[in-house]
Amino acid sequence: MIIDKGMAMKTIIVDFISYRESVTEALDMAGAREALEKQKSVLIKPNLINTSPHPVTTSPDCCEAVVEYVRSCSRADIIVAEGCGEASYETDEVFRILGYDQMASRQGIELVDLNTAPLKRLKNRNCPVFPEMYLPEIVFTHYLISVPVLKAHSLATITGTMKNMMGLAPPAHYSGSYGVWKKSVFHGNMHQSIIDLNQYKTPDLSLVDASIGLAEYHLGGRECQPPVNKLIVGFDPVEVDREAARLLGFDWRGIGHLRR
Repeated sequence: MIIDKGMAMKTIIVDFISYRESVTEALDMAGAREALEKQKSVLIKPNLINTSPHPVTTSPDCCEAVVEYVRSCSRADIIVAEGCGEASYETDEVFRILGYDQMASRQGIELVDLNTAPLKRLKNRNCPVFPEMYLPEIVFTHYLISVPVLKAHSLATITGTMKNMMGLAPPAHYSGSYGVWKKSVFHGNMHQSIIDLNQYKTPDLSLVDASIGLAEYHLGGRECQPPVNKLIVGFDPVEVDREAARLLGFDWRGIGHLRR
């Protein structure tokens, strides 16, 4: 994985017309082509918490547009990877039900279950909730593009690109304490848990699908009316999520993991 530390950290918001057109426009405006043309391995990480279709989860059409964009500027090996959170499903079932199997077949790419991937043990004494953490090895060998959807969240206020990293956490180490969800350990101290997690691994590039938006709750409920009709792209996940909060009508200064 190659990252240009000198790249400008600008966040771009474009009007949503279609995934193919708007994903290309947003990524080009953010300078993603320059970053991606240097990569050999790219991991695209959607938000597939359960089997509910878009806008609860990332549309396979959105991810497919990102795959095609990466292909347009790079010969990198591309995978789509996720670790679902719902206890009653495995990630391969979620891929199949939501249409990711068909998308992967069309594009000739691999789908990877991060819940069962080989792990790397990490330590950081500056992380109060997770001074030790286990994360998939593959997220450290690939350029990670986070592709969440715009949603309010019952515990985190919003779920954006930083919270999308919870899909990396293996259930073998992070389930069971605060409910039945496979990543339920994070629920005990959600904001600091998100901060800690992103100290271990944060997205290299983020694209938030704000074409619709969920106004009240991350698993359903009222959609934004009118639809937000935007895409957000940037290299700095904190700034991306602050813009996401603004589009949902929240002041990021009141959101723990964005304020700190």
